[in-house]
Amino acid sequence: MGTKFKAYSSNNFHDIKQLQNLSAGTLLRMEAVAKVLPFRTNNYITDNLINWNNIPNDPMFQLTFPQPEMLNDIDLQRVIRLMKGDKVKLDLEIRKIQMKMNPQPAGQLELNTPSLEGTKIKGIQHKYMETVLFFPEQGQTCHAYCTYCFRWAQFIGIDELKMATRESQELIGYLNEHPKVTDLLITGGDPMIMKTKVIRRYLEDILKSKPGGLKNIRIGTKALSYWPYRFTIDEDADDLMLLFEEIIDAGFHLTIMAHFTHPVEMDTPQVKEAVKRIISRGAIIRCQSPVLRHINDDADIWMEMWSKQVTMGMIPYYMFVARDTGPKGYFNLPLDEVYEIFSSAFNRVSGLARTARGPSMSTKSGKILVDGIMTSNSKKYFVLKYIQSRTPELVNRVFLAKYNPVAVWIDDLEPASKSDELFFPFMKQHMQLDNGTLDDDFDDEYAFA
Repeated sequence: MGTKFKAYSSNNFHDIKQLQNLSAGTLLRMEAVAKVLPFRTNNYITDNLINWNNIPNDPMFQLTFPQPEMLNDIDLQRVIRLMKGDKVKLDLEIRKIQMKMNPQPAGQLELNTPSLEGTKIKGIQHKYMETVLFFPEQGQTCHAYCTYCFRWAQFIGIDELKMATRESQELIGYLNEHPKVTDLLITGGDPMIMKTKVIRRYLEDILKSKPGGLKNIRIGTKALSYWPYRFTIDEDADDLMLLFEEIIDAGFHLTIMAHFTHPVEMDTPQVKEAVKRIISRGAIIRCQSPVLRHINDDADIWMEMWSKQVTMGMIPYYMFVARDTGPKGYFNLPLDEVYEIFSSAFNRVSGLARTARGPSMSTKSGKILVDGIMTSNSKKYFVLKYIQSRTPELVNRVFLAKYNPVAVWIDDLEPASKSDELFFPFMKQHMQLDNGTLDDDFDDEYAFA
């Protein structure tokens, strides 16, 4: 029997003994934020990952505990006042605030939900030709919630915003109808919150039938960071390792898509043992994270993180730009600053760590890489390209946007020329320049016809 898991939420976070040194006012503001944005942590995090002598600046505290500045002051004070009174009014105000926070970014529900025999499949997302995302219903929570989570709407109790299904046969049917799909990403929430027997129920028919052109199975999880016992001494950890072997023995490549946001998450003996066990079964671990103000907005942190991942046998994969949802204003960084963080870290690691790609924006039209900043005729431009797109023909083609020093997302950018408009297909406000012509000083040698 493994270490006993104890979750903390807004209902019992006062039980966390380390919080007793915080003022009553601070705790009240944290509780108010937790009414709006989902909050969940656990005893592994509180006991192993947070430096309680560095509160509130500790990065893991910022990553897992609600911070008062995540809401604007007007909304925060309104929630605090209503917490003392009418619950119906409080719930209405909470929903109002949540709906202002872009709960489903990048058109996930309206653009990515596919159909099978004319019926929408609620628990599947298909944005890119090669990859299908699958949301098993029992996996739509986590061992702990990241404060930046771009899928926070999964956890606030609004069914119409939730992506989930109990049905794997629909998935198999869909894969058979779409043989160009090579990759299945099981995601959430966190699939590793499920018992192994539940994961097995979803996967066993896939392993037997080998639907369509499926070759690779990915499992997206933060459990290596937030509950590594899942892979080591939990009661069904050995069965999980056996399932990983069965996936590989069935002829599939298995990748664990790990979310490491700060180097401290990789320092405990528990996570090191978990990584060893997974790799020993033949699976690959790829690591990704957004770059976030207050948590990891420093090139030294990323250099250390990528280097540790390589040393432990994992593969640095993505640096993301924080998504345009939830408390984005708290975590946002200008794109030029994010690019400099990536570049400064990237040029100081060995080639083994230069598998990392970024910084990447997961936009409505695809993953857009900030590939550089250039000057032409005394004007600056962002050099961009799709590394994944709804339109495969656009992938890896360079395009330019006018430099904007305060831009934090693609919506803040304008195409540099008429030829660059092609790469802004979902940005209707950008489909035409002010005068319908190129910038006067734009050098055409950089335009992509």
